[in-house]
Amino acid sequence: MDYKIYLYFICTLLSVFALSGVNFDKIMKKNKIWEARVLVLVLSLALGYILTNFITAFI
Repeated sequence: MDYKIYLYFICTLLSVFALSGVNFDKIMKKNKIWEARVLVLVLSLALGYILTNFITAFI
């Protein structure tokens, strides 16, 4: 089960990297910088979790 922790970490970093290409400034209201950062954090954690479960389902 130790491999799953490393896989969570790698998939979360991959999700952060992928979401960094999305411009959330056009989606969010003006001067809502912290809310956009929290949104990226929550989305990256969710995508990391989903991707990890997807990968472990095939292992």
